[in-house]
Amino acid sequence: MTGKENYMRIIRGEIPAWVPYYTFGKSPLDKEEPAMAGIFPSPLSGDMSVQGPAKDIFGVTFVPAAEAGGAKIPEPNNFILDDIRKWRDVIKVPDFSDIDWEKTAKKDLEKSNIDRSQTAVILGLHFGYFQRLVAFMGFSEGLIAMFEEPEEVLALNEYLCDFYTDILEKCIDYYKPDILNVCDDTAAWANPFMSPQMFRELFKPFHARQCEVGIRRGIPIEMHDCGRCEDFIDDWRDYGVVAWNPAQVSNDLLAIKKKYGRSLVIQGGWDIIGDELTRPDVTEEEVKASVKKAIDTYAPDGGYVFCGSFLGAIGDETVPIKNRWLREAVEEYGKHFYD
Repeated sequence: MTGKENYMRIIRGEIPAWVPYYTFGKSPLDKEEPAMAGIFPSPLSGDMSVQGPAKDIFGVTFVPAAEAGGAKIPEPNNFILDDIRKWRDVIKVPDFSDIDWEKTAKKDLEKSNIDRSQTAVILGLHFGYFQRLVAFMGFSEGLIAMFEEPEEVLALNEYLCDFYTDILEKCIDYYKPDILNVCDDTAAWANPFMSPQMFRELFKPFHARQCEVGIRRGIPIEMHDCGRCEDFIDDWRDYGVVAWNPAQVSNDLLAIKKKYGRSLVIQGGWDIIGDELTRPDVTEEEVKASVKKAIDTYAPDGGYVFCGSFLGAIGDETVPIKNRWLREAVEEYGKHFYD
């Protein structure tokens, strides 16, 4: 059985042959082809692939965060929208009418070097309607806009959703994904950024529209949402979500697993904070014990994929070493968990 077949067995709610390691893409640490890998259509990336500061397709400047290994975030205090009522003058979706999506998909898939016989392709289009809002305005102004001008936030999201759902139809035709990823980081570590009611009113309808496209085409839906976002799970389920990453431990994952069983795959469960793994002197034994603990806790009866990795400052040579320990532990222990 390939890693892809084993992973798709989990996505279908079946008991897998082993516990896989969730990867967002191919890695130099891979000893074999990954079970899953993400793909993001290149026209939607803007200049984000360049080193250093870059602009996305809407003109938002992103800068690398040195503390997170160079991952890009919207440049602080340099937002393009300061009044949600003026979004129609500022936010313009690009014209992709001349793009040959068949050729683009072929080129993107070739560049990704994904072996589709071994690896499930997870298609993502953007990082979420809430995250788009705060990228345009910043957190403070974005949250205030949600409270003071909800009709304008809805109108902006409708405009963006029209753009993304039109593209999604074409991407499904030519990228032929195994899974559709929906993304929106609606929570911090300890609490959500909004109430469930506000999520349902301002953001859920647009995630649901995107997911309906995938479901109509027979594609399972995965949700990416960091932090303590468990308040929104029932809403995700309404629009077809069957898997969730990174399923962080600030959520009551055991209660979630008990409620949904294998119908909601928990991809996460690694307790980097509670297990005190951020210490500079953390040992290989401690890292591997944390993996065993996560698998023992969440993998019984299936519905679980290990998801977790270390991030660190650019040039921190310990990060790849610790991530290698993580992978080794999943391979050594997870590979035989269901034997």
